[in-house]
Amino acid sequence: MNNLRQQFIAFSVSTGVLRFGDFTTKAGRQSPYFFNAGLFNDGATLSNLAQFYAQTLLDSGVEFDMLFGPAYKGITLASATAVALAGKGRNTGFAYNRKEAKAHGEGGNIVGAPLQGKVVIIDDVISAGTSVRESVDLIRAAGATPCAVLIALDRMERSGPDGQLTPHSAVQEVSQQYGIPVISIANLDDLFAYLASGAAPELAQYQAAVTAYRTRYGV
Repeated sequence: MNNLRQQFIAFSVSTGVLRFGDFTTKAGRQSPYFFNAGLFNDGATLSNLAQFYAQTLLDSGVEFDMLFGPAYKGITLASATAVALAGKGRNTGFAYNRKEAKAHGEGGNIVGAPLQGKVVIIDDVISAGTSVRESVDLIRAAGATPCAVLIALDRMERSGPDGQLTPHSAVQEVSQQYGIPVISIANLDDLFAYLASGAAPELAQYQAAVTAYRTRYGV
C-alpha cells in the first residue's frame, strides 16, 4: 500500500466518511464498512480530497486534456480537482452536465469548458456504472474521447444478486465495456491493509468481518 493510498484511508476514517459497523449497501448486502463521499462537505475536507484526486490522476500517467463531473456529486469533485491540479501547475478545463437541458440562455445540458480532446470522468464510486455510461455517451456525442474514470474508492465487489454473482466487479465491467482504465485513489485491499497495519487499533475488531466480506463478494 503506497503512502498516498494509506493517507487517503486514514483521512476518510478521520472525517467519518469511511465508517465501520453493520451497514446495508444499495445492492442490499450487509457490509462491515460504508463509504459516504457526501460527508466531504466542508471547505477543508473538500480541499484535501481534491489533492488526493489530483495527485492520483497525475501519478497514473494517463494523458488527459480536461475533466468531466457527472451530476450531481461529480460536479463538485471535478471542479475541486481542477483547482487542485492548477495548484500543481496543471491548469485544466472542466465541464459537467445538467440533469435537464436548459432551454434559455446558452441552452443545452453541458456546463463549463467545451468537451474536447481526452476527457477524464470524475466520480466518487462506481455502483451500477449508470453515471459513467451517461457520461461516456455525452462526451462521445460532443466529439471528445473518454480516456479514464477516476473514483475515490473501489469496493472491488462482484456484481449481481446473491446466488448469481458475476465474475467481475462494476469497475471491471465499465473498464472492459468502454476500453478505458478506472483509476481509484484507494480500494478494498488498501482498506484491509490499513486495518491489518495496526495504524488504528480501535478498528482492529472489524478486520475479521472485512475479511469475510471480501471472501464472499470480492473479485
